[in-house]
Amino acid sequence: MTVGWVFLALSCLSLSAGLQRTNKYEGYKIYEVSGKARSVAFAETLSELVKNASYYEVFSEFNGDNPAKIMVHPQEQVNFVQLMDENNVQYDIINRNVGLTLSRQFETNRMLRQWFPYNGRLGTERYYNHEEINQFIEDLAREHPRRVFLKTVGRSYEGRWLKTITITNGDARRNKNVILVDGGFHAREWISPAAATYLINQLVYNLEDNADLLLDFDWVILPVVNPDGYEYTQLSEDTRMWRKTRKPSSSDCIGTDPNRNFDFHWNEEGASDDPCDNIYAGAKPFSEPEALVVGDLIHSYVDRGQMYLTLHSYGSLILYPWGWTAAVPDTEEDLHEVAAAGQSAIQEATGTIYTIGPSTTTINYAASGASDDYAFNAGFPISFTMELPFGGTGFDPPASDIDSIVKETWVGIAAMARKVIQKYPLA
Repeated sequence: MTVGWVFLALSCLSLSAGLQRTNKYEGYKIYEVSGKARSVAFAETLSELVKNASYYEVFSEFNGDNPAKIMVHPQEQVNFVQLMDENNVQYDIINRNVGLTLSRQFETNRMLRQWFPYNGRLGTERYYNHEEINQFIEDLAREHPRRVFLKTVGRSYEGRWLKTITITNGDARRNKNVILVDGGFHAREWISPAAATYLINQLVYNLEDNADLLLDFDWVILPVVNPDGYEYTQLSEDTRMWRKTRKPSSSDCIGTDPNRNFDFHWNEEGASDDPCDNIYAGAKPFSEPEALVVGDLIHSYVDRGQMYLTLHSYGSLILYPWGWTAAVPDTEEDLHEVAAAGQSAIQEATGTIYTIGPSTTTINYAASGASDDYAFNAGFPISFTMELPFGGTGFDPPASDIDSIVKETWVGIAAMARKVIQKYPLA
């Protein structure tokens, strides 16, 4: 059975399953709101409205004339549409029932796990859980003992092991430059670990094609930063949209945004001190063991590190510092040059257009206490957040899209890495 026929069969099966099941997102809609001709008064009203997290979640902000994407509770949709109409703001409904979408995709993923069990390789047919990803990098280290090295770097709040894989060309030199990559910061962004594992596959199994990427550079990759949250999103449709860690943040709420938990401009603009908020910064910097692991990795490799890359979704963006302020670093030209290499390579390969630029001014909001700012401030000359393309409800491209997205992402990463190698040769 070909992969194409598999997804056709699964779409029929998951449709019938989805029609029979409901979940907490039943009836939620996602609206795409035009960024053109909006008044300041409307923007302020909308900004206040969406602060009600019980009824709204902003998936993407206005970016220039680019639209915003907002998920709205069924009980609030009449008011939301009325606000749009009163202000003559154009909008489209891009998902008419988030719950149904999640049910279908959840059933599809369940069946794919049965049809494509882990066999020592991670393909692009389905999403893999944290245990399978760890098993995969352990197997690679055993199969390629001269080139691939595994290291346990910490444990999550719930006790899951965080492991990095270091990929070399096998020449045993210890002074090589380093590219540090991580994925899976935010639990619901399943495409991020999928892209990280595809990157691993390319570097390990296609050495001949990628020899230049490994000649003077080692790659250190942590595929899943937030395994507790990642596993929690795989329990049911009701948990699929979870974003944070799973450590209790108060007597009533659980989780911290690990990408607001770094000790650089911690809990400033773009972060929250409300333990129930999706962008809660934590009780203190590095309160989350998962964020602390990444911070330790950054410091472990900063003397040799030339690029830090953290994979997120969604938005088709390559963002560089600063995220805590609208100011830009003195080395913005270098950052932009490397990002532009990735942007051009992706557009040439697939036609997908990535937007690149300083984080705060590109996405029109700050995000203080994030890992990319922390790595750049620590000494990595190139530090990026790469937001992968929109899919499904936004953060969850269907399994049928994994292959095209991760291959496209690899094209961009490889191009940026080659530019970094050119700019920062081994001393």
